[in-house]
Amino acid sequence: MNKQNVYNGIDVIDKYDHLFRDKNIGLITNPTGVNKRLQSTIDIINSKYRLKALFAPEHGVRGDVQAGGEVDSYTDKRTGLPVYSLYGKTREFTDEMLKGLDLIVLDIQDIGTRYYTYLYTMAYAMEGCARFGIPFVLLDRVNPLGGDRIDGNILDVKFRSFVGNYPIPVRYGLTMGELACLFNKEFSIDCDLEIVKLEGWNRRLYFDETDLLWVNPSPNIPTFETAILYGGTCLLEGTNVSEGRGTTKPFEILGAPWIDAYELSEAMNSYSLEGVLFRPVYFTPSFSKHQGHLCGGIQVHITERDSIRAFEMGIRLIYVLMDLYKDKFEFLPPGQEGIHPFFDHLAGTDEIRLRSKPYEELIDGFATDLNAFSELKGKYHLYD
Repeated sequence: MNKQNVYNGIDVIDKYDHLFRDKNIGLITNPTGVNKRLQSTIDIINSKYRLKALFAPEHGVRGDVQAGGEVDSYTDKRTGLPVYSLYGKTREFTDEMLKGLDLIVLDIQDIGTRYYTYLYTMAYAMEGCARFGIPFVLLDRVNPLGGDRIDGNILDVKFRSFVGNYPIPVRYGLTMGELACLFNKEFSIDCDLEIVKLEGWNRRLYFDETDLLWVNPSPNIPTFETAILYGGTCLLEGTNVSEGRGTTKPFEILGAPWIDAYELSEAMNSYSLEGVLFRPVYFTPSFSKHQGHLCGGIQVHITERDSIRAFEMGIRLIYVLMDLYKDKFEFLPPGQEGIHPFFDHLAGTDEIRLRSKPYEELIDGFATDLNAFSELKGKYHLYD
């Protein structure tokens, strides 16, 4: 396959020198913040400009914290710079964090899916910059899923949380730079926003059609294929079924000790869902749900990625689990996000958990909202 030469924001930063020169800079990043040569954005900005502070999203600046683990503030050993957590006791900027800074820069790879906390770290940072009067510069990166398709439902703001804070679809078809522009305008953040744009990318490109190297966006997204399925299988995070954490194929291998692997795979395959096939598997998670216990379940195999509607697949899986394992399957109770079960925060609605509509009617109901979002997002396209 001939791969498209693509340059992320960090690769073309020299063309935007005027934004960074003579500024005291705070940088929000993680291990995905690298250029095409895999040189760290931290090191690049630290060598060229006055980098004064680092800010850590979920999983930490160096990617050494598992999902949901609280990130502490500390001193970065490599640079000696202070690292302030945006995924701990506070997720917003404080006076102390921003003291002496002239500019906030963000460079993080997302995976094109609504329930990914990096999006809301970005949004909170933009809100903070607006509040404190500090410019915000985003080094844009490709959307691994491309930018021409959207999928899923639109989040009902009654269920907003740090895994879904704005009414956008599950698969939103925008780069983080484009999404930042949409958030800034449509949700009245109104910060002083600049985007360091991609070069060479177009909306039809999947990640593996570019010449970029994959760096895990978080510890349990090991491959680009994982990112394709995540929009559906992540729903299991709100249940007592393992989403495959503690295996070599998180969000592809799914199950629990009480699941009959062959029964579940046959039930899922009977629906002939486009773009995927299901295979019975057995696995023992090394951590997270059902750690150390043999689980039966399925592996989701991609057969035609252009046909996959991951969120709809995830809903079908939830309904099948509810039917086959009535006495065992459970939704997890509300957590720190508030009064709603965590599943509802992921799903952006309680209609799936309550099964308030038949599957077909539920899916058909997404169409009107998706069409409206498709028109809206077009106003914020930075790339053809």
